[in-house]
Amino acid sequence: MVAMIGIVVLMVCVFGLPVLHGEMGPILDAAPHELFTIFGAGIGGMLIGNSGDTVKAAVGGIGKIFKGPSFNKADYLATIFLVSKLMKVLKAEGAVALEAHIENPEASAIFGEFPKVLKEHALLHLITDTVRLMVVSQGNLDPMAVEDVMNLSIKTHHHGALKAADTLGTLAGALPALGIVACVLGVVKTMGAIDQPPTVLGALIGSALVGTFLGVFLAYGFFEPFSKRLAEIINDEGEIYGVVKQIIIGTLNGHPMPLIIEAARVGISHHNQPSFAEVFDGMRG
Repeated sequence: MVAMIGIVVLMVCVFGLPVLHGEMGPILDAAPHELFTIFGAGIGGMLIGNSGDTVKAAVGGIGKIFKGPSFNKADYLATIFLVSKLMKVLKAEGAVALEAHIENPEASAIFGEFPKVLKEHALLHLITDTVRLMVVSQGNLDPMAVEDVMNLSIKTHHHGALKAADTLGTLAGALPALGIVACVLGVVKTMGAIDQPPTVLGALIGSALVGTFLGVFLAYGFFEPFSKRLAEIINDEGEIYGVVKQIIIGTLNGHPMPLIIEAARVGISHHNQPSFAEVFDGMRG
């Protein structure tokens, strides 16, 4: 919603007066040709400089900008409850008792209580792969070593997710230059018609300048903000992986469960952070 409001404000402030004064004609006439050149070159550059998966993630990331982060307060609560239940089984029955749950989460009574987590493959794999490591090692693991493994897993996932935002940022950086390319092509066309009357030359020069305008406008009005917002969303979503790590490592260190849960809770940003009562009432329930 905020992104849509921002786009409306942007468009009104940039195009409002030209529309009111009836001055949009030259821009509208030139825009299709200039956009074809600018966007075509931009997309070509993206395809040259990135893998297909990264380009796909960047395009999908634009949708995420309007939808917002994938996780809300309820998802953080569900993750806390799920991992806490697994750790209670670990402490009460040992690592082997978790094998059936992590080898087939879809059939697990514990995982079945939290269907949203089952759909989040990266989050699910962080939980199951870490617990699987405990099962294989029969519980004989140094908590610091497990934390190192989890940190590496989280870092790798986060780095991969940020590639989409970096790709949009790179496109934003290229668009002003590509607008100049479109403008130069327009100037070349104008020079080829130098024998034409001033009215024709003026229209050609105006069309060329629209290319520069659109390149700068799209870069700093759309794609630079898109890149920043997508990176913000990805960083926001990354907090849920820290919740999983906090609970598992705290359990391996032998800390009391209330302390573990509170440490996981306070690591969540305030807009998604459940209250103390919400967490502990849910744990008792």
